[in-house]
Amino acid sequence: MTVVEESRTDHPDQALSGVRVVFPAALGPVPFAAMLLADLGAEVIRIDRAGAAGVIGTSLGDDPRTRGQLSVGLDLKSPDGAAAAARLIASADVLMEGMRPGAMERLGLGPDEMRARNPGLVYARMTGWGQQGPLASQVGHDINYIARAGALYPLGDADRPPTVPLNLVADFGGGGSYLALGVLAALMQRGRTGTGQVIDCAMVDGSASLTTMLHAMMASGSWGSERGTNLFDGAAPFYRTYRTRDDRYVAVGAIEPAFHRALLHGLGIDPEEWPQHDRARWPEQREALAAIFAARTRAEWVATFAGTDACVSGVATPEEAAADPELAAREVFVEWDGIRQPAPAPRLSASPAVAKPRRGPAADTGAVLAGLGYRTEEIERLVAAGAAFSAGSP
Repeated sequence: MTVVEESRTDHPDQALSGVRVVFPAALGPVPFAAMLLADLGAEVIRIDRAGAAGVIGTSLGDDPRTRGQLSVGLDLKSPDGAAAAARLIASADVLMEGMRPGAMERLGLGPDEMRARNPGLVYARMTGWGQQGPLASQVGHDINYIARAGALYPLGDADRPPTVPLNLVADFGGGGSYLALGVLAALMQRGRTGTGQVIDCAMVDGSASLTTMLHAMMASGSWGSERGTNLFDGAAPFYRTYRTRDDRYVAVGAIEPAFHRALLHGLGIDPEEWPQHDRARWPEQREALAAIFAARTRAEWVATFAGTDACVSGVATPEEAAADPELAAREVFVEWDGIRQPAPAPRLSASPAVAKPRRGPAADTGAVLAGLGYRTEEIERLVAAGAAFSAGSP
């Protein structure tokens, strides 16, 4: 694991240097998208309640998603706080918000008001169900969006309820990643037209988009509607996980014929007696492989298949992944600002990511507001109002 020195130095060689992104603190996908953009060099300013506890599931002081962000503390429900936020947003290239539809409009910070002040503003909206439609005002979380989008049903064995894939699919895959993609696309178009636009990014849309390959396979007849009978849902004995003798797991992904032969060779099985795509034999093959893998430890199987094309990997815990020497050689994980975390991705050759420290709630209120032209006494009043709002909030 690489320990990188903290730095708040501006890095003009980064891809998004000079791009200012503002977002009111939110859950799940928005802070993830903000992290991606900050990693690429954008100046990201988060609007927090002064003294806010955290984004979700952690304190802001421990959350790698806040790396490289500045923070201002404002009470958006007060006229002065909303006015300061409006001035900040008007100075930005991108506004990302994750509130329920209509909430920003009620604060006087909606896209019509903000884009009237700054026609070049990219106004990116992140919700679960989208800005329009019969579900727009309904509450939900990752699991609800992937359930309706058809992305949850195929996951897991047929004899068990669908497996919850953490919150990776809607929050981060179909949400934050698509939000960042939309922002980058809108910035590219603004470079040609000089005009920004509004992005309606919905987690249900992104989650459905992630199932595109399944729909292609259904159209070709190679994917059935019954759970646990298909190539990528655990039915195939050569594409699933197996428990080992030490109650760990290995993952097998030997899809191609040559890889499948390498798998069988390592297991001591004659390929001529083990047809790969005879689905009628898949259940008995799964049972046979389960018994074979259960006879050795995970480490023994990793050693058996090391350097082969069998596509067998040990299933690592997050802690084990961060300590993996081969991943360390690539610096997949870094230690920034005293916190172990995944390194920025993807990697750009001419504008690599740099270490950027985390900032606590409202840590940069004075500096940011001064940069907007606020006088000292105005800043003091806004800071005091934000602190009082925070103290009185649940």
